[in-house]
Amino acid sequence: MILRVEDKTFDASVPIVIIGAGACGICAALTAKENGVESLVLERDETPTGSSALSTCLIPAAGTRLQRAEGVEDSVDRFAADLIAKAKDQNDPKMARWVAEASGPTVDWLVDTVGLPLSLVKGFKYPGHSTYRMHGSPNRTGSELMAALTGAIARENIDIATSAHVTGLFANEAGHVRGVRATRPDGATEDIGCDALILACSGYGGNPEMIREYIPEMADAIYFGHAGNQGDAVLWGRELDAATADLGSYQGHGAVTHPHGTLVFWGVLTEGGFQVNLQGKRFSNEVRGYSEQAVEVIDQPDHVVWEIWDHEGHELGLSFQDYREGVEMGAIREAGSLKEIVEQSGLPLDALSETFEDVAACIRRGRKDDWGREWQGVEPLEPPFHFARVTGALFHTQGGLVVDGKARVLREDGTPLPNLFAGGGAARGLSGPSRWGYLSGNGLLTATVLGRVAGREAARLVEGQHCRLG
Repeated sequence: MILRVEDKTFDASVPIVIIGAGACGICAALTAKENGVESLVLERDETPTGSSALSTCLIPAAGTRLQRAEGVEDSVDRFAADLIAKAKDQNDPKMARWVAEASGPTVDWLVDTVGLPLSLVKGFKYPGHSTYRMHGSPNRTGSELMAALTGAIARENIDIATSAHVTGLFANEAGHVRGVRATRPDGATEDIGCDALILACSGYGGNPEMIREYIPEMADAIYFGHAGNQGDAVLWGRELDAATADLGSYQGHGAVTHPHGTLVFWGVLTEGGFQVNLQGKRFSNEVRGYSEQAVEVIDQPDHVVWEIWDHEGHELGLSFQDYREGVEMGAIREAGSLKEIVEQSGLPLDALSETFEDVAACIRRGRKDDWGREWQGVEPLEPPFHFARVTGALFHTQGGLVVDGKARVLREDGTPLPNLFAGGGAARGLSGPSRWGYLSGNGLLTATVLGRVAGREAARLVEGQHCRLG
């Protein structure tokens, strides 16, 4: 809700208000502080978590110190080209370029200043990435990311108000935001003034009405994201005449164990694994990307399939906490033969045997299969086999408010709103108009990079305003 006021007395005022205490919001607050400006972060939950805490803490970046230490050659041009190619040339190429350019310094900052223990993930390349550029925490968990970020916030004495749900913005007819209204769990409200506002409150994955409107193909899918992602940024933006783009874009995932709800590490597929439906038949090119695979899985009978891999993929997966949890919960099973897989899964033996033979033939001949999957560089699966019953899920949306290279929210005519910034899931991402454009890591990439940019530019705006007043 936009509260239109020209003359308003606030309970308190701060230079910058940031809505959302996930990776984007905290990166913005830390960066604003580095630039000499204080902020207040408002978080609707009792504890800062959000989509960032649900992530696997994998951040792609080009030209990092960690890449150089491992002898990996990468460049901004190469990364930007991968981002654009994955989105089939339907994202904003200028944005892809400046985000790619800022990615390396952002990851170096996260390691050196924030203290996030990242390392370069090697051994396999995520779909769409032409080199090793994924940086991950030790256990590949969002909890490690949030622990580092909240620790940095505490060290810098930056204020975070939790259980503070922003329910309205105060703005004048020109779209200049003057403050926000935060509602507490007991219904009490606080009106807080600001010189600049940063929207870091993610997308609308938790809003069923918006999902039905913009992403009907996922209306009945399991939502694996944060419940607080209600689309507030887009809804406020509409009232302020802000431009939006790519609202049908999202990150899905085609390997969420069902009913356990853990993630299967995607590398088990790139190492030669595959998925079969309840008839024991493959149905798609599983390695195009985990986002587009979500719909392929949901479209199968009962919306579930079985994913099968072997010990090599299993060993890689054990470095991920989500995968280990799947093993501990019994979601990921083990079998010494196809017959044992059939006994545990109920799959038809003849059809499953034929599928294994077809895959082995593709590998031997080095040819594409009927769905266009390349099989070079992998070996046929060998026992012991590992397998899991999985479904497709919606993780987070990728469309949102259009921003420029300063993370300023733009109107339909391309001019920026006076003092409104956005990042992460609140802003238009780099995935183009649909699920197939999501390049692995895009979510945390735009959260961290746009958070940094928004914090810097909001601080500069506030400092400039104070200089003019002075």
